Amino acid sequence: MTDTKQKQLGNTLWAIADQLRGAMDADDFRDYMLSFLFLRYLSDNYEAAAKKELGSDYPTVDAESRLVPLAAWYAANAADVPAFEKQMRRKVHYVVQPLHLWSNVANMARQQDGELLHVLQAGFRYIETESFESTFAGLFSEIDLGSTKLGKTYADRNAKLCTIIQKIAEGLAAFSTDVDTLGDAYEYLIGQFAAGSGKKAGEFYTPQQISDVLSAIVTLDSQEPKTGAKQRLDSVMDFACGSGSLLMNVRRRMLAAGGTIGRIYGQEKNVTTYNLARMNMLLHGVKDTEFEIFHGDTLANEWDKLRELNPAKQPKFDAIVANPPFSLRWEPSEAMADDVRFKNHGLAPKSAADFAFLLHGFHFLKDEGVMAIILPHGVLFRGGAEERIRTKLLKDGHIDTVIGLPSNLFYSTGIPVCILVLKKCKKPDDVLFINAAEHFVKGKRQNQLTDEHIAKIINTYQHRLEAPRYSRRVEMAEVQKNDFNLNISRYISTAVGEAEIDLEATNKELVAIELAIKNAKDMHNRFLVELGLKPLP
Repeated sequence: MTDTKQKQLGNTLWAIADQLRGAMDADDFRDYMLSFLFLRYLSDNYEAAAKKELGSDYPTVDAESRLVPLAAWYAANAADVPAFEKQMRRKVHYVVQPLHLWSNVANMARQQDGELLHVLQAGFRYIETESFESTFAGLFSEIDLGSTKLGKTYADRNAKLCTIIQKIAEGLAAFSTDVDTLGDAYEYLIGQFAAGSGKKAGEFYTPQQISDVLSAIVTLDSQEPKTGAKQRLDSVMDFACGSGSLLMNVRRRMLAAGGTIGRIYGQEKNVTTYNLARMNMLLHGVKDTEFEIFHGDTLANEWDKLRELNPAKQPKFDAIVANPPFSLRWEPSEAMADDVRFKNHGLAPKSAADFAFLLHGFHFLKDEGVMAIILPHGVLFRGGAEERIRTKLLKDGHIDTVIGLPSNLFYSTGIPVCILVLKKCKKPDDVLFINAAEHFVKGKRQNQLTDEHIAKIINTYQHRLEAPRYSRRVEMAEVQKNDFNLNISRYISTAVGEAEIDLEATNKELVAIELAIKNAKDMHNRFLVELGLKPLP
């Protein structure tokens, strides 16, 4: 599907959401809308696989029949259903009962069937508990189909759901619904809902333009230095993954460049956002065997996979990207001082967990890996514990690049942010500073980075270029002289020098101006004399 068609689909779905949510909070309606889009994807994928599996046995059903084709096959071949579902679990890794398929649900919505709500509840419950085994437990846990926000009575709620699903079905009918299309529509809607969520948007969404910069950084470093050929990125991790858009961007960029990517890992504390991330993966054609998203607290390190005490057995990742909560207050326990993630650098202060998130990710980075993380500018210059952590990272040669971005890029905050690029085995004995803070297009609500702005950042990073008032490679001796303060303005001056004045040219200009004044005055006086008036002195 062309970009124009994708945008049209996104706009169509957003218009439906905007029209139908009524007084419902946008965040609540988002979850209904995206869940129905996800059900559509699962159903289409499952029916296509079933049609291929059954071949000529796949039935055709009269247009006036209320049965979808797969339901007709189930009814006529009850004894064969268990073997068929076993085969489907092996091939597509899940099962959707015919009654719960989107095509059936959409038919019920068109007919204003009074049982639609019950069917949806049963379908979501089946997908959570039986369809994917344990991998997708609780996937729809935050979708309350019995909520009074949909209507006061069962009949009201059922009617509302019929209207929503009917409109979505009509909106999708004019467009291709392959994996890429539905995945792009899903992310477009997430972005649109984020735009209306204000500060809440930071919990689940990294703006596409910033995501493009981060994903480019970690995929560029997977190149062979001599040939530029793409390598396999065995693993990528986002420990504050939100809806998973940043991870998907890394995957998309890697595949577009002809490379391959292995397993995708994410962690998310908010259960609603955690569910969005899992749906996002599947909607983009990532198989459930190719990713793992964990629901839990990153700073408390609740993921058993990462809690292995034997360093030799701890998982390490080729690339780590993250947009963690800015300056989150946290309560580190006394035991955390000996935590393997923090003991070499010290604990971040309670007032700001920025370096705690950074150190968590850095600990799980492979020696040859690269990490790109978005943080507030305070990490570059704040004192106390943060200064000690920053100094240690610099002395050990782990901070590779500091990129200053414009303010007001996020929906959730207007503060300027920076990207820190870290490596465990950094080669150049300097730090690259890029000051992109003044390179943006001002928007109505948020500032924007154009493709040209993004390309300039990436090219400067990739080739470690220097440019006046934009980028500079700073030797470690100079960083040390500045007490390991990384405030970008200490190393890159954005002041524009005053232009030199050409005195001779200026004098000629003034003489010419005086002559013009004299000539104008003389002409004016002649007019006054002709009128019999007294000329000016």
